[in-house]
Amino acid sequence: MIIGVAGPYSAPTEEQRKKNLDAMNYAAARLLEAGHTPIIGMNAVIPVLEQANVQDKYKAVMDISLAVISACEGLLLLAESPGANKERDLILAKGLPVYYSIEEVPNFL
Repeated sequence: MIIGVAGPYSAPTEEQRKKNLDAMNYAAARLLEAGHTPIIGMNAVIPVLEQANVQDKYKAVMDISLAVISACEGLLLLAESPGANKERDLILAKGLPVYYSIEEVPNFL
């Protein structure tokens, strides 16, 4: 199952942003070990945004993140944030499952 992993990323410090992304990558690694294909929107966004000269960075983040998450068959929501909630709402609007803990994911060992 292709499962997006969403949670807060934005934070006042680089250290906190790293912790937030590490939490998503940790969950994604556990999903991979359980046989799923995990996807994190911010992992697609960050390298592009570092090279892009765009005015509205938040719009770029959300455009890329939502495009990536739209390919998923479900979403693991680690915690709410404005962006993560938009990803959750996209998945719910497609009638697909949102999991609120990794233990809820089918076939999680």
